[in-house]
Formats: sequence, structure tokens, C-alpha cells
Amino acid sequence: MKRNRQTKIVGTLGPASSTKDMIRKLFDAGVDVFRLNFSHGSHEDHAERIRFIREIAAETGKPIGVIGDLQGPKLRVGKFKGGKIDLSTGMKLRFDLDTAEGDEKRVNLPHPEVIHALNVDDHILLDDGKVRVRVLNKGKDFLEVEIETGAKLSNNKGFNVPGVILPIEALTEKDKIDLEAAIGMGVDWIAQSFVQKPDDVILAKNLIEGRAKLMIKLEKPSALDYLHEMIAIADGVMLARGDLGVEIPPENVPSVQKRVVKAVRYAGKPVVVATQMLESMIENARPTRAEASDVATAVYDGTDAVMLSAETAAGEYPIEAVTIMDRICHVTEHDPLYRLIMEANHPESSDDVGDAITVAADQVAKTVHATCITTFTSSGSTTLRAARHRPSMPILCLTTSEQVANQLCMSYGVHAAHVEYVKDFKEAVAAGIKCAKEQKMAKPGDRLVITAGVPFGMPGTTNNLRVADVE
Repeated sequence: MKRNRQTKIVGTLGPASSTKDMIRKLFDAGVDVFRLNFSHGSHEDHAERIRFIREIAAETGKPIGVIGDLQGPKLRVGKFKGGKIDLSTGMKLRFDLDTAEGDEKRVNLPHPEVIHALNVDDHILLDDGKVRVRVLNKGKDFLEVEIETGAKLSNNKGFNVPGVILPIEALTEKDKIDLEAAIGMGVDWIAQSFVQKPDDVILAKNLIEGRAKLMIKLEKPSALDYLHEMIAIADGVMLARGDLGVEIPPENVPSVQKRVVKAVRYAGKPVVVATQMLESMIENARPTRAEASDVATAVYDGTDAVMLSAETAAGEYPIEAVTIMDRICHVTEHDPLYRLIMEANHPESSDDVGDAITVAADQVAKTVHATCITTFTSSGSTTLRAARHRPSMPILCLTTSEQVANQLCMSYGVHAAHVEYVKDFKEAVAAGIKCAKEQKMAKPGDRLVITAGVPFGMPGTTNNLRVADVE
């Protein structure tokens, strides 16, 4: 179906959205890409959900993207004798490698590499930042800390170490097993957690071997130091504001969001803004006004997609969450200020022929009032060039690759369609017009701007532009 917005919606599947009927309702409500969280569920669960998604895509004739989100290394403290301990400011606590249940004096921290990496006066944030401690002393296998804030700490709570690059592989053995399983199931994207440096991204790319696209998740402040290097290697970026927001001051999150979205967009790759977007809708049928503003801000920033996590995976109102997110995106994009912002922030063009054709297509489409820009692509590169300019009209992407069509569901304004091979530009124009009419993106009397590369089937050869009248 043709969406009434350009910004895409990513919805996470889970216990509240595991049946084919619910997945279909989420798709009908507006989800363009489904996320499978490999931190939870079995491979059999994920494989069944992918099968449902592919069946829905076949039934509707619309491509649907699928992300396999890897867990990454999880830093957690051990267990306590009573399940939790009470804390007070100034209280001293010891973290050590002893696996025995802890108490008010000590607790297991089963990560020797973390103990080694931390120094006196470094801070540890536990339970999503609810507890903050400062390192007073360290030994070979222990840390002595002082509680600065926090009232209690319970079993297996996660922790963060702001500003410290940890000597931990971004892909655990579980991640490597999950990666192979996810690709075997046919996911279109792999999302990589805990990325700290370019080598982490290179490792994942080498393991994927081109069988899926790689989306890196920005969760660590160190990743921001290597942002441009990692964007160049990855195929897309997810701004995971939950973990990142624990490790950087909350007042810095909005400016980081704008900087990341702009950098990834200008690189011509999809960017997703994620975490806590409509979090209150896990339990409530309506979002807060602040949450609605948060989603709109991401749209004004020019993101390719916004994401729902627990709202659709485990919440009580998954359909309502997607519906309101769809409406927020639609209304924001139709605000005159939105188009002014997009027009004022076009990326600079290179002297590449394909880039020049894409820039021209955007300008020509506006001049002749085209209903859409139609691109033919074998790798997706032609369509990604068009999306980075954030055109006011949708982009109809025609490709002979079903996987490329699924992958482009992540990208701004793209309506992808799988078509049979065309041998020349004349056939391409005819196919573009036919598909635009079938997709209800054009009617007789409308105009299309069509770009393609000749000879067909060769990636990176965009060199033709045509204005076509729909008859």
C-alpha cells in the first residue's frame, strides 16, 4: 500500500506481536520494517515470524524489510542474597570476581576486562543510570566504589562505564551464531550492538559477506569519535538513544541526534532514530505530548525512519502506537516549515555523473510537478542517491532483486517494487509508467521523472534522465 508519509516506521516484534494476524495489522497500520530482537526469543520463534512477514509480503504484493538485531555483550552485575540491596549516598561497596551471591558489602562483577579498564575516579552507572558510583580503589580482581546516587540495586542489573573504551569484542560467540542464523532465515539487515570503533564494524562486515546490509547501533560515546569512519563502512546507522543517553549527559542527546542524522543522510545511507519514542504507550492508549514532539523532532531532523521497541513488542497497545506514529509523521511532513528545513539542508553534490543525474532529477521533478521520481536500480545505490536529497515527492524504486527491494523499505520516501528484467531504457520507461499506475502513484495526465543506468544491470551507472507523461 502507498503510505501517506515519507518517513518510515520500524516496529519490533515480540510477545505482543508474534502471530501472523497481529503482524499483518501492524503492517496495515504503517510498519515498513520489522525488527527481530535476538536478545530474546529462540531461533525457531524468529524464523516463524519471518515466515509470516514473507507470506504477508506475497499476499499484499509489497516488499517488507526485516532487521535481525544482535544482542552484543551485556554488562551485568551478579545476584544478591535477598535479590536486592538498599543503597545510601556515601556507602562503600566492593565489586569483585567472586561468583557468590552479594550483599551490602560486595557484589559479583563478572567482567575482569572492565575491572582492568577502569581507574580511580572513573564512574559506573547501574540500572540505566539510576545508580551512580565512583571508583575509590582498584586491585587485580576488584573495585572499591562509593555510592553517589541511588536507593537500591537488584539482581543482574546492567551497567555502563561512560567515557571508557572497553577491550570487549562487539560480537560475542552468541552474536556470531545469531548472525548466521538470521542470515539463514533471510533477514535483510543485521543490526550490530556495542560498536565502539571502526574495527568492530569491519569484523561484522567480513562475517556478513554481503549477504545482508549492516546497520550499526550508536550506543557508546566512543562510537561518536569515529562516526564518519564507521558511516563509511556500514550500510546504515541506528541512533540507540537509550544506552547512549545513559553514557552521555541528557542535555547532549538532542544535538547528537541532529549531528548523527545529518551525517548519515549526507552519506546517502539510511538512519533510524530509536528508543523510548512512545514509551508511555506500553501501558497507555495515548502518548504524552512530549513523546509526540520527540517523534516530530526526529522527522524535522530528516531521519529515514523512527522506531518502536517495547511499544509493539510487549506493550498493551501495539496497533495504536503504530497508528499515532504514522499520524505524527504525516502531519509533521505536511507542515510548511518541514519542507523549508529539507530544502535548506541539501547535501553537496560531487562531480560523479550519477550524483549529477540525481540532483537534476530532484530539480526537474519539482519544476514539472512530477508525481514521483522513478529509479531503476540493481544494487540500490541509484535510489539511495535520490533519498538523500529528501525530495517532496515519493521515490518509486524498481529493481530485479527482491532483497534490494526489502532493504530499501528502510529508506526515506522509497516505495520499492520487484520487477522483471528490462533490457533498455525504452522498456524501463514503459515499466516505470505501468508500475506507477499499479501502485496508485500516478494516473493519466501525470508526469514521472525517471532515472536509470545504461547498460542495465551494472551497479553505479546512473546516466539517464527522462520526463515521461502517463497515458
